[in-house]
Amino acid sequence: MIRFGPAGIPLSCKGRTLKDGIEDVHNLSLTAMEVQMVRAGTSILYIDDEFAGETMNTLECGMAVEIIRDGEPYTDPDMPFEEEDEVVIMNSGIVDSFGELAPLGRMAKRLDISMSLHTPNYMDLGSNNELTDICIDNIRHAGLVVDALGGDLVVTSLGLYNGNLSEEDIDVNIMDNVAMVIDEWHEKGLKPKLGVEVTGQQEVFGSMDQVLNICDQIDGLVPVINFPHLHSRTMGSLMEPEDFAYVIEQVAPYCDGRLYADFAGVEHRDGNELRLTPIKKGDLRFETLAECLADVRPEATIISSSPLLEHDAMYMRVIYERVINKRVGKMLRAKRKEAESAAAEAAD
Repeated sequence: MIRFGPAGIPLSCKGRTLKDGIEDVHNLSLTAMEVQMVRAGTSILYIDDEFAGETMNTLECGMAVEIIRDGEPYTDPDMPFEEEDEVVIMNSGIVDSFGELAPLGRMAKRLDISMSLHTPNYMDLGSNNELTDICIDNIRHAGLVVDALGGDLVVTSLGLYNGNLSEEDIDVNIMDNVAMVIDEWHEKGLKPKLGVEVTGQQEVFGSMDQVLNICDQIDGLVPVINFPHLHSRTMGSLMEPEDFAYVIEQVAPYCDGRLYADFAGVEHRDGNELRLTPIKKGDLRFETLAECLADVRPEATIISSSPLLEHDAMYMRVIYERVINKRVGKMLRAKRKEAESAAAEAAD
């Protein structure tokens, strides 16, 4: 089965809550949604007698993701707050309260919508500065959110080469920081995988080789094929079904049976993405990928990151179904012709 869905709440959705978005995705006959963690960073709620006894699940004035007590972090959503606790509030705007996540996850499952989350686009796990600490926290907290939603993947980029450190030092820092995050996820029993995205700029960590290498080194990572990023980074290499098939073949051993990918049109120059475009524009064609998917028939989730978002998610679903139906029709005609020939020979 191939699932299609938008990167965020559909643009046509009248409400702007996550609940509205999930319902709208279902009403559009789509079966996946990638939640967008647009705003980075956290704030601290200092617990006094007003909030003592509340929990992450019951607190309504912010999405609590962590309790700091006597310098130690806790993430049990049913653990009562005590005076002088510090509660970490995630500023993403995904929901108003952590307690909303589990019911929304159950609703998504009932509607057969696969949930994932994308961290903020600008991530820097290589510089080991204050921003790096914020980015690490974003990924840590994203794991808690997706786990509560019953989702299976957090998608992220990892960093850029900024000139202050050598590329080798940045690569080492990225590897160490990602390993630290994954170790914490494992300790907390979080089920989602961390998806490392292929990036579209030469100065950003995220070539196909780099993504597969870090997935080799750290258990719990999976590659995410952002097709417009990859197409841009490789000078427009994805032109034939065989080109897409080669990429899918490369990542398949890492994907636990389900490929995860982004698709949009793209403008690019000199190995760098300039901007994403609607799918019908540019030299990256979904029709070509659809032919490949019809050949390979993988289990996959394809997310529309196009400016037209849900419109292009539905367009991809229609194109893929059209390719499949055309092939089925051709097979049925061939079988009918074969049966007619056999009947004619028997009559003779």
